[in-house]
Amino acid sequence: MRTQKKQQLKQLRQWRIRKKISGTKDRPRMTVCFTNKHIHVQFIDDETGATLVSASTTSKSMPDREKLAANVVSAKKVGAAAAQAAQGKGIKAVVFDRAGARYHGKVKALADAAREAGLKF
Repeated sequence: MRTQKKQQLKQLRQWRIRKKISGTKDRPRMTVCFTNKHIHVQFIDDETGATLVSASTTSKSMPDREKLAANVVSAKKVGAAAAQAAQGKGIKAVVFDRAGARYHGKVKALADAAREAGLKF
């Protein structure tokens, strides 16, 4: 019962945030998803509904992906890898969608690493 209420509140936060932000081809939405084991980042063009680039701890391009988990250290690596992949597709600026998560810990580490790698948001 308690976890169901928490899930409902998180869904409401996600919807509230998504009403206000939207990605375009020039400035896509960078969305993050944290599970208990992995971290996923996608760059989405909401006008066409297409994912332009993605990166995660499960990607084959990630070095030492067997050792990565859903923690701050891995978030930094995934943020930097996501920024490099986005810049490879010509993406320089994004709209950051934290998907209802608070901006600290893993979310902050991922965002800071992406900024240091050259993304603007």
